[in-house]
Amino acid sequence: MKNSTIIGLILGVIAIVLGMVFKGASLSAFLNPAAFMIIIVGTIAAVTIAFPLEELKRTGTLFKLLFTERPLPKREDLIKQFVEWAGITRREGLLALEAKVDDIDDPFLKNGMRMIIDGNDQDLVRDVLLEDISATEERHKAGALIFSQAGTYAPTLGVLGAVIGLIAALADMSDMDSLAHAISAAFMATLLGIFTGYVLWHPMANKLKRLSKAEIQIRLMMLEGLLSIQSGVSTIAIEQKLSVFLTPTERQAMKAKEEGDVEQKA
Repeated sequence: MKNSTIIGLILGVIAIVLGMVFKGASLSAFLNPAAFMIIIVGTIAAVTIAFPLEELKRTGTLFKLLFTERPLPKREDLIKQFVEWAGITRREGLLALEAKVDDIDDPFLKNGMRMIIDGNDQDLVRDVLLEDISATEERHKAGALIFSQAGTYAPTLGVLGAVIGLIAALADMSDMDSLAHAISAAFMATLLGIFTGYVLWHPMANKLKRLSKAEIQIRLMMLEGLLSIQSGVSTIAIEQKLSVFLTPTERQAMKAKEEGDVEQKA
């Protein structure tokens, strides 16, 4: 199991269940349809009011991202790819890269490659690709905000659920056993609200932000690589330029691997 969202969900449920067992609370308290109705349906209602339907339609895609973690190109592989393309460009010219376009899977990179091969002005290429990156970032922010707002609404709805439960419980105080059970059930809504808000929605929003940041960094790296190729810089220069996107540890590992490859060829 490699997906951290699934691991986190399992650990969160285990923490709540074992916590209730250790405290001597009955797990039957979870069988509270009213609490689930107030928290789950109430949160969906609040989010639906807060966001346009066009943005909410992407929620399914966002859940897919959270549970599948679409793999991004490795930065080390991108550097090697751009170094190879830079070498081809310096030997044969930009038009020689036309044969490589169909092998590119990433739409952003493919579009950028076509733009530089077509001879567009470098400022135009930069502006178009930066606008693409900015639009992508805005879409990602809107998606993460849906989950972030759900995490804000859920705990408050939990308090609302507890108040509703206490109103129902205190309406009849003739049977103290029933009163105690009703009060316990009332606070179940608070538990669900806090759990869904701070164990589900807020962490999911944070993960979407992290995934977005990683993708934007990759796209910025692609942009720098494309502009460098268009400028005709050397393979050494483009490798040095793109290496700034790597961590110091990744740079050392990449350098060690290159030195190892050189020794094997020798």
